[in-house]
Amino acid sequence: MAERGQLPPPAKRLCCRSGYGLGCRPGQRVGGTGLGNGALCAGPSCAVPAATALGLLPLGKTQSPESLLDIAARKVAEKWPFQRVEERFERIPEPVQRRIVYWSFPRSEREICMYSSFNTGAEDPVAAPGGAGTVPGGGADTAAADENRLPFRRGIALLDGGCVDNVLQVGFHLSGTVTEPAMQSEPETVCNVAISFDRCKITSVTCSCGNKDIFYCAHVVALSLYRIRKPDQVKLHLPISETLFQMNRHQLQKFVQYLITVHHTEVLPTAQKLADEILSQNSEINQVHGAPDPTAGASIDDENCWHLDEEQVQEQVKLFLSQGGYHGSGKQLNLLFAKVREMLKMRDSNGARMLTLITEQFMADPRLSLWRQQGTAMTDKYRQLWDELGALWMCIVLNPHCKLEQKASWLKQLKKWNSVDVCPWEDGNHGNELPNLTNALPQGANANQDSSNRPYRTVFTRAIEACDLHWQDSHLQHIISSDLYTNYFYHDNTENSLFDSHGWPLWHEHVPTACARVDALRSHGYPQEALRLAIAIVNTLRRQQQKQLEMFQAQKKELLHKGITSITNLEGWVGHPLDPIGTLFSSLMEACRVDDESFHGFSEFMENVGQCKSLDYQHLPAHKFLQEGDSYLTLAVEVALIGLGQQRIMPDGLYAQEKVCRNEEQLISKLQDIALDDTLVKIFRKQAVFLLEAGPYSGLGKVIHRESVPMHTFAKYLFTSLLPHDAELAYKTALRAMRLLVLESTAPSGDVSRSHHIASVVSNRYPRWFTLSHIESQQCELASTMLTAAKGDVRRLETVLESIQKNIHSSSHIFKLAQDAFKIATLMDSLPDITLLKVSLELGLQVMRMTLSTLNWRRREMVRWLVTCATEVGVYALDSIMQNWFTLFTPTEATSIVATAVMSNSTIVRLHLDCHQQEKLAGSARTLALQCAMKDPQNCALSALTLCEKDHIAFETAYQIVLDAATTGMSYSQLFTIARYMEHRGYPMRAYKLATLAMTHLNLSYNQDTHPAINDVLWACALSHSLGKNELAAIIPLVVKSVKCATVLSDILRRCTLTTPGMVGLHGRRNSGKLMSLDKAPLRQLLDATIGAYINTTHSRLTHISPRHYSEFIEFLSKARETFLMAHDGHIQFTQFTDNLKQIYKGKKKLMMLVRERFG
Repeated sequence: MAERGQLPPPAKRLCCRSGYGLGCRPGQRVGGTGLGNGALCAGPSCAVPAATALGLLPLGKTQSPESLLDIAARKVAEKWPFQRVEERFERIPEPVQRRIVYWSFPRSEREICMYSSFNTGAEDPVAAPGGAGTVPGGGADTAAADENRLPFRRGIALLDGGCVDNVLQVGFHLSGTVTEPAMQSEPETVCNVAISFDRCKITSVTCSCGNKDIFYCAHVVALSLYRIRKPDQVKLHLPISETLFQMNRHQLQKFVQYLITVHHTEVLPTAQKLADEILSQNSEINQVHGAPDPTAGASIDDENCWHLDEEQVQEQVKLFLSQGGYHGSGKQLNLLFAKVREMLKMRDSNGARMLTLITEQFMADPRLSLWRQQGTAMTDKYRQLWDELGALWMCIVLNPHCKLEQKASWLKQLKKWNSVDVCPWEDGNHGNELPNLTNALPQGANANQDSSNRPYRTVFTRAIEACDLHWQDSHLQHIISSDLYTNYFYHDNTENSLFDSHGWPLWHEHVPTACARVDALRSHGYPQEALRLAIAIVNTLRRQQQKQLEMFQAQKKELLHKGITSITNLEGWVGHPLDPIGTLFSSLMEACRVDDESFHGFSEFMENVGQCKSLDYQHLPAHKFLQEGDSYLTLAVEVALIGLGQQRIMPDGLYAQEKVCRNEEQLISKLQDIALDDTLVKIFRKQAVFLLEAGPYSGLGKVIHRESVPMHTFAKYLFTSLLPHDAELAYKTALRAMRLLVLESTAPSGDVSRSHHIASVVSNRYPRWFTLSHIESQQCELASTMLTAAKGDVRRLETVLESIQKNIHSSSHIFKLAQDAFKIATLMDSLPDITLLKVSLELGLQVMRMTLSTLNWRRREMVRWLVTCATEVGVYALDSIMQNWFTLFTPTEATSIVATAVMSNSTIVRLHLDCHQQEKLAGSARTLALQCAMKDPQNCALSALTLCEKDHIAFETAYQIVLDAATTGMSYSQLFTIARYMEHRGYPMRAYKLATLAMTHLNLSYNQDTHPAINDVLWACALSHSLGKNELAAIIPLVVKSVKCATVLSDILRRCTLTTPGMVGLHGRRNSGKLMSLDKAPLRQLLDATIGAYINTTHSRLTHISPRHYSEFIEFLSKARETFLMAHDGHIQFTQFTDNLKQIYKGKKKLMMLVRERFG
């Protein structure tokens, strides 16, 4: 956090000796402090071990006792500004002043580290090796490389390298030089560093390196650590005003003149200006007693805060926000939030200052108004940053030792941000009209109503509401302050009793609010208090569970009979903005964390930074308020299970719904890191039984609300955890969780008899579940997990299959399950599991039925897979799907895919079929083919003919089906395709028959000379010509009727005149070798039609012809003349035709001239 260039002198109080009068004592100021207003003075860090705080040797080493002077001076240096010391005592002996000055410099390296490096998010950098100064991302090598670039690590390297020199402490001011070694591209540089401090905090820093950053630069770190680690090597002097007081007039004059001489270029103008003012009787400088002393320590009015460069904080946050999540900006902002939490934990008032600066930049982000105008949602990662911002403010305003005036200042600022139009809403861009939940409590009787009257809740609403909470409740104070707070004679068994049956304290409060208190205690460095309150909350939740179970058991018969359920919580605890379950879980897990290396001091710890080791969690000795066999670990696991199993309504809005899923998966991921032992398994059993029997209080109750958040992800975790220990309970839990009522046409109604049940609010609202696809995939994962586990167990497989068929509504997910079951059943290293194969087939059949009448792009894949699955099951399965094809497949699929695959050689080989089995299967395939051909002849006739080839009767039947359909529903292209097939198979007469039928459906106009059916027409004519004169004579009238395109007709005519008809006759009989005459039928009819087509086409083309098409038209007339000349009087006809054209189109002079030139 070095600063560039010449800075104004640091503001220091005015100092004078007692003989100069008392008017200077109130502490008039010259200049500004450079510190922001409104920051509280932070207390000493309780987290620092005494040995480190005192600068003593590591634990276990012996030393001489401290002097009373040092003990007193150390305490004064921590708490009192030096001006108060001066005012309290008329004369302070110089040795006492020296010791106070000596002890006023910070003694812990923790704060130096905090202000010169990022904390990676570890709750305690000491408890998590590598936590301080490490940047996340990459492997250990990357982390170590990033860590070494941080100012704190570089400062240590400079100190260890002997780069710190000329260290001088004058009063409360430390100075020195730090030499930056020469690098490959940069020469050696010497940096001048100056540090001011007060009450064990660094209050300002300057360095000539010119580096700008949020953190102290490495040179400031090196000088600070030199003073902490080598205090006896630092020359220590009293404040300069004390030294000046000891000088006489002659000495003072000499001192000033020498000072001006040494620095005349810098200070001479200032010295002359000050001299002029002092000599002027009426100058402002003569109106106050004393003079400023930059080394004299703090005045009474000075805020005791660590130096924080506010401008750099604002600039860095602004830069990160402008990068929009690119270049790791999101990670950097999260690290800044972690830094705020680190400051709060050290009870450093700069935490609130820094968060205020960050929030101001977030509120000034221009994207907020842009998104609001466009109606678009902010990105998910950006949205999570806002969530963390709101959660941090909640922690800050819930500081148990916050002053009322400070809280009032924060409330004013929060309300200001809250009133801005672009302030993000708590649940994304979706409004939420839930009541003021944080203050719907006895403590909130005087809650401010400003935010609750708004139609939506912003990210600051909960923090604003939390400003009305207090810590003065005597029961609460006893809970957090003592491990011995019990009442064994308390017998009030009401819902809100203060103690349970064991006499242990309970804390009844809106659960998210109570957990926010726990988070606030943890965040502000009160881990023991947070733990005590967390245990009281968990014990309260346990008791509520038991009460709820008893209440439901009393009403169970009536409720189940009516099919009524209710939701007892307006907000779910998992996915809640305050993350109550996550807070309780983290607090309890921290309490049972095992770190086998004892901590002897921060300096020793820093030597091992980067050498991370995994943390272990154990059942530590039981707390006083835990039942026998319980531990912090069992309590953490149990509260996680309680939260995950809570029945809760799916919230509105995409972001809120995604948050529910994300938080659930995060919590389960943390649980999966814990190895289950017998003690934890008991907890799992207990909670699973409760969830199954607890009715409306459980998401796994027998009857749940239609819009209750599904339990698939949670149940999958429960299932895998319980399976090795209690398979029956595991399956019962997972099967109960399989339901997805939001997709059911009928679902349980809400209990509207009790006003606080949310069911009465939302029962008629059409649900918009934006995360439905994710939820269905989780449902599918749960089912797949059960299928895998049930392999080899017929009864379990049947139960799981029944559940899948009843509850899963997505064909794609059922298909995935079918494929999964097939893979599991046919693993290479074991024999096929026939029961699981049958389950796979059954699921595949269900998919076929579900997708039969709907469009699905994977349908062909599904059909092919089903045939493969049925093949693995056996021949009877193939026979079954062919006999029931109409409920599973379309006719096209049944013939082209199913029957074809069944009849293939690969299937016969795979099943090792004998001749009898082959024939039976072929018979089923032929029956299927004929049925499909009857139902859909257009698409199935050809496949039917192919499949029935080897059976004469079946083939004839298929052929007759084609003939019957040819006159009604089949197109010429389909008929031509089948006709060509028949010819290829050696049925030319049948092919001819089908070709003539196809010709009756065809219509080629004069300009369709590129029509795809032309090749079929030419083929049909060629087939007829090859069969004989009679066949040709029969088809030509059909051609003349159907084809009006002159070029096609002329092509047919030319081909018919080249060879003798019937050259390849039926039954090997050859026809006569005589060519057909153009003057007789049927070619005469074809010739006349061709000439007529040319005439009609010519007139049609001339109607809209343009000059650029003249040459093309002339070529067309040339082809026409070739056809005309095929007739015996063709020359005369063509001449008459051209003369007629010249007369009719004489206006087209240029064209007619071209006609004359070519044709006369």
